[in-house]
Amino acid sequence: MSAGAGRRGGPAERGPGALTVRVEVGVPAAVAFAAVTDWLRQSDWVPFTRVRITRGDGRSAGSTLAAYTGVGRLGFTDYMEIVRYEPPHLAEVAHYGKIVRGSGAIRVEELSDGRALIVWEEWLHLPLGRLGRLGWPVVRAGAEAGFQRSLRLLKRSMEGSRERNAGR
Repeated sequence: MSAGAGRRGGPAERGPGALTVRVEVGVPAAVAFAAVTDWLRQSDWVPFTRVRITRGDGRSAGSTLAAYTGVGRLGFTDYMEIVRYEPPHLAEVAHYGKIVRGSGAIRVEELSDGRALIVWEEWLHLPLGRLGRLGWPVVRAGAEAGFQRSLRLLKRSMEGSRERNAGR
């Protein structure tokens, strides 16, 4: 089952709430892609979030994920289906939950000297109608800051692992 792919306003359709964050990392693209798409370890670098693979292997189109973000019972679950999975450069998801709907992509570009650029993009359908559209600039700023912090944590983790492994 594709979670609403193709329906107008369905999760695979890009929503108007766009945000993009980027981070350059000191590891090759294949290493960066493997780390950023290791869904079960996202809680190591995305605060207050736990991801479960609910169908498939998490490394192929058609796999589904459930990401709970919150503290205790105060939070929400972001349900996603992987719609494209092309290592080591692209993973696209369709968000199909009650709160988070739209599409997202993680792109990894190979740079020179064994470095890579990770780009995390989201195109979300905004809830609450006009109120959602009016509040989007504030929500977007907070979301971008949170995503950017998460990618910086991932960068430190990847680069720290590389340095530790080089010292052996």
